[in-house]
Amino acid sequence: MRFLISRHDCASYDICARRYDAGVKRRAVIGGIVVAVILLTWLFWPSPYARVANLDSRGAAVIAFGDSLSAGYGAGAGEDYPTQLSQRLRVPIVNAGVSGDTTESALARLDADVLARDPRIVIVGLGGNDYLRGVPIESTEANLRRIVRQIHGAGAMVVLLAFRFPSLNANYEPMYERVAKEERCLLVSRVLRGILTDSSLKSDAIHPNARGYALMADRLAGPLRGLIRRADKARLHSK
Repeated sequence: MRFLISRHDCASYDICARRYDAGVKRRAVIGGIVVAVILLTWLFWPSPYARVANLDSRGAAVIAFGDSLSAGYGAGAGEDYPTQLSQRLRVPIVNAGVSGDTTESALARLDADVLARDPRIVIVGLGGNDYLRGVPIESTEANLRRIVRQIHGAGAMVVLLAFRFPSLNANYEPMYERVAKEERCLLVSRVLRGILTDSSLKSDAIHPNARGYALMADRLAGPLRGLIRRADKARLHSK
């Protein structure tokens, strides 16, 4: 059987082929532009680590400074988030959490429990007891700033944990964000997200259990790992 192809068919084929080639080239150009934008964004977007104060710190200790959420209330020995975070990072972490601490009482023990221990990185997790006791948010913010500034004055970096509390008259998250930005801390937001609304992750109404603290450690591991990696490079270059 013979197939005859007319000039019209050939012309139609040529048009379709040219259109196909043009479409392929157009998609290739668009794809190249997208890749270039992603690479430029990756290269020039400001790193959250670059602005952290004392990135080249000469200190030695990583310290978790906070209240019952740092102390590990509601979980067994070794199940607190600092211990579980230490296991994930393979870096020793000093647990300087004290149950019941407000920002004011934490500030009073800062010298002995943190500054005297040659800190390099201090994870500050405070504010819950201020909220529960009705401390004005302005006082909480002022105390947090004093804590951060004293840690910075000792040459250490600060990782600030931000919490969301169901307050009707104060929004805590913007306060933590403001302190972190203006005082040059690494901010880790919403570390309790989904924990206090899930009974399988809690030991009581306001404290995680071992599984809840494990989730907190998971959420902190990435940011801390990135900070340590960046800080190691900064310290090496500052020699």
